[in-house]
Amino acid sequence: MIKNLKDLKVIFMGTPEFAVPILEMLIENTNVIGVVTQRDKEVGRKRILTPSAIKAVALEHNIKVFTPTKIKNEYENILALEPDIIITCAYGQILPKVILDNPYYGCINVHASLLPLYRGASPIQTCIMDGATETGVTIMYMDEGMDTGNIINYQSIPIEEDDTYKTLSDKLSILGRDLLLKELPKIVEEENNNFKQDDELATYTKLIKREDERINFNKTRKEVYNFVRALNPTPLANTIINNEEVKIIETRIGSDKKGVPGTITNVSKDSFSIMCSDGEIEIIAIKPSGKKEMKVKDFFNGYDKNKLLNVKVGENNE
Repeated sequence: MIKNLKDLKVIFMGTPEFAVPILEMLIENTNVIGVVTQRDKEVGRKRILTPSAIKAVALEHNIKVFTPTKIKNEYENILALEPDIIITCAYGQILPKVILDNPYYGCINVHASLLPLYRGASPIQTCIMDGATETGVTIMYMDEGMDTGNIINYQSIPIEEDDTYKTLSDKLSILGRDLLLKELPKIVEEENNNFKQDDELATYTKLIKREDERINFNKTRKEVYNFVRALNPTPLANTIINNEEVKIIETRIGSDKKGVPGTITNVSKDSFSIMCSDGEIEIIAIKPSGKKEMKVKDFFNGYDKNKLLNVKVGENNE
C-alpha cells in the first residue's frame, strides 16, 4: 500500500481548461508519470495548430505526453509506465476495459455533475440550458459504461441566475480539484465508502455539435436566455440576421408582449429585442460575422438600426 501520496504513480487523462486545476493539484501532491490528452487542433481563422490546455501544463513540467487518436487501439505505451492509478477529467474518449482493469487503485473520474444526473459529454452546458438551480462534481470509479461507475463522493453548488458556461465551469473545476484531493488518501487506503448509482434516476447529455448552436425562438424567453449563457464563451449561440450569422453573447429577459416568434420587435440605443413564444428577449452583446465581440450599442455606431426592425431572424431571406 502507498504510504505517501508523493509515491503514488498517476497517469492523468484530460483535455480542456476545466481539467487544468486538477492536473496541477496532482502534480503538486502525487507523482504524475504521464498525461494523456487529445491531439493538437487548428485554432482561429489562421488555423494555428495549438496543444490542449492539459498538454501545455504537462510540457511545462516535463511530463511525458501521449495523444492517441483512438485510445482503444493505442494504449500499450501508456500502460508500460505501470501507473498505480489513472485519473481522468473531461478527456474526451471512452477507456477500454484493458485500461480500466490495469491500475492497482483503479481508474477514477472527476465528472462535472451530480451523478447519475447529466451523464455524458456536456453536463455543464446542459444543466444551464435546463434551468437547473444546482449542480456539482462527482468523484467516481470508472467502468465500461458512460459515467455509470460507483460514486466515491460528490459535492454540490448552486447555479446562479447569471452563471455562464465559463463561470460555472471555473467554479466546478476548483470544486473538483479540492474534492479529489480530499478523497485521494481514502482511495489509496481503500477505505472510501463508494456506492452504486441509481440508474433509474439517470439523465444524459450529448456532445454539442455545430447544428446545436442555433437559437430556437419558438421557445420561451427564459429558455433562450439559458441557452445563450450555456454556450458562452464557446461555442456561442447563433442566429441568422439579414442573411448573416450573428453569434449572441449576452441577453436579458424583455417584455411579455406577444408577437411572431423570431421577429425583431424593438430597437433601442443599446439593444434590440427578438420575440420568443412568451415575449421578448433583449440582445445586449453580439459577435457579427467576421468581427469581434461587441456590445450592441457599439455595433449600432455607423449602422442603420432601422434595417433590423421587423426582420425575421433565424433564416436566409435571399
